[in-house]
Amino acid sequence: MGMAHVVLAAVLAMAAAAATASASPAEGIQPLSKIAIHKATVHLDLHRSSAYVRATPALLGNQDEDTVWVTVKYGWDNPSPDDWIAVFSPADFISGTCPNPQRYPAEPLLCTAPIKYQYANYSANYLKGGKGSIRLQLINQRADFSFALFTGGLENPKLVSVSKKVMFKNPKAPVFPRLAQGKTHDEMTVTWTSGYDVNEAYPFVEWGMVGAAGTRTPAGTLTFNRGSMCGEPARTVGWRDPGFIHTAFMRNLWPNKEYFYKIGHELSDGSVVWAKPYTFRAPPTPGQNSLQRIIVFGDMGKAERDGSNEFANYQPGSLNTTDRLIEDLDNYDIVFHIGDMPYANGYLSQWDQFTAQVAPISAKKPYMVASGNHERDWPNTGGFFDVKDSGGECGVPAETMYYYPAENRANFWYKVDYGMFRFCVGDSEHDWREGTPQYKFIEECLSTVDRKHQPWLIFTAHRVLGYSSNSWYADQGSFEEPEGRESLQKLWQRYRVDIAYFGHVHNYERTCPLYQSQCVNADKTHYSGTMNGTIFVVAGGGGSHLSSYTTAIPKWSIFRDHDYGFTKLTAFNHSSLLFEYMKSSDGKVYDSFTVHRDYRDVLSCVHDSCFPTTLAS
Repeated sequence: MGMAHVVLAAVLAMAAAAATASASPAEGIQPLSKIAIHKATVHLDLHRSSAYVRATPALLGNQDEDTVWVTVKYGWDNPSPDDWIAVFSPADFISGTCPNPQRYPAEPLLCTAPIKYQYANYSANYLKGGKGSIRLQLINQRADFSFALFTGGLENPKLVSVSKKVMFKNPKAPVFPRLAQGKTHDEMTVTWTSGYDVNEAYPFVEWGMVGAAGTRTPAGTLTFNRGSMCGEPARTVGWRDPGFIHTAFMRNLWPNKEYFYKIGHELSDGSVVWAKPYTFRAPPTPGQNSLQRIIVFGDMGKAERDGSNEFANYQPGSLNTTDRLIEDLDNYDIVFHIGDMPYANGYLSQWDQFTAQVAPISAKKPYMVASGNHERDWPNTGGFFDVKDSGGECGVPAETMYYYPAENRANFWYKVDYGMFRFCVGDSEHDWREGTPQYKFIEECLSTVDRKHQPWLIFTAHRVLGYSSNSWYADQGSFEEPEGRESLQKLWQRYRVDIAYFGHVHNYERTCPLYQSQCVNADKTHYSGTMNGTIFVVAGGGGSHLSSYTTAIPKWSIFRDHDYGFTKLTAFNHSSLLFEYMKSSDGKVYDSFTVHRDYRDVLSCVHDSCFPTTLAS
């Protein structure tokens, strides 16, 4: 191996480590980072007589499907347990030159990671007969696909055969809509991905009240390039063109009315490329007294329904959580995914995979997101944590591919008024301490809500800025992120926050109502009257590998579950709230509590939340 290859190997090895490093314990390994693609060698001529890969059908999406199954048949005369099948997109992945940020005199032949892979012996009898057949699921990702047979394992891959390309009928078609509530309660946004730049086709959404005529609203278009990435592997082997991300705003909605919408692109000849039609229900007005149901979880990740990429070991609960939420679509109104979405870790193809996985949810319900360490963190990029958890993404894909109603999209904090709820969504990857812009936002969000009409005040952020008995936090002696609650707990107490939600730790935990590490209420399942503190919930069991607890259970820890799950808030009226924790495996409730109180209970003076009074009559 030449010196240039040695240098490049070292750089990419560090990139792989960066993609999995974390400030929290027990982080898994992004499966694509296991592939030493920079070390791959090409042996197509040597094995041309025996090695083959064939994929059918060659044309995908004949019925305008955006997700299809492909049968891949392969074989050769020297099968090995280390042989594996890779899916590349675009199909022509043997470029000979690598558009890396830093040039090398002798670059490797392969300089892009596959979008997924599967071991060849996943097919029974491959090792005995040298022939195999597997089915792989593909989504429309704006380019063609090819399938490659490698030997030599993931660490020393040797390419021995490549299939002919397969492609979708329209690779540029608009796909995977993502709804999100806008900056006001009567505004819904829809974001989607396509292969159409604005000079090729004009993006828009056609929408209206169900049963009425529709109207067309234009969409804005964003994208980003390799130079937008902050480090490896996102700038190197993990890079994949994201296409174009479009967002349209549907405004002046009538509360609780059902609306239809359909995204499309008008071509230069006046014809339209349409996506599937969907419906959604408009949000309630702030303070509206109606049944309101909200899902909250974090750290779900993504997984492959075809069993590829070893995601069963990386994010084993992801599909269960997704499927439970799809099955239960009629029984909730809005979703908050509080950080760590696909765990792409610099492998950009995984963002498309994630938007496809949650599309059955996000196309029908507002899907609100928060920033996590695996979206944002990269050294010397303005974040609070100087770690490499994003794999060089430094927030760019998350901040572009999903809409959220922040004043500045680079600052991932915002508020959502949903009926009787106010959500203050924090960004734990930027400084939240007193004197910072985010601290100012949090105090303004908490202090400006009218509690007689919006009694249920919720704070969320990704990292645990409150309380968790995670083993790593316990080892540090903090039971929180460093400096997590020191600045914020006085705000939660002063403004009487009901529940503070966090992810990051991959399990479920609920505390008693707390202030300054002390339980301020002896009840565990039913709270009535004045609540003297905030209940802290870790809901990070959305799907990624689980985190362990400390063996000594703190007094403030009411319920812990080392399993995958999500939570649900149900406001029946201004006085009654139900909290539920469900396991993703069966959708059943395993923990719950209720809150019953009146407005005067919110106003009551409790420790560190009493307003000054005067003796004057």
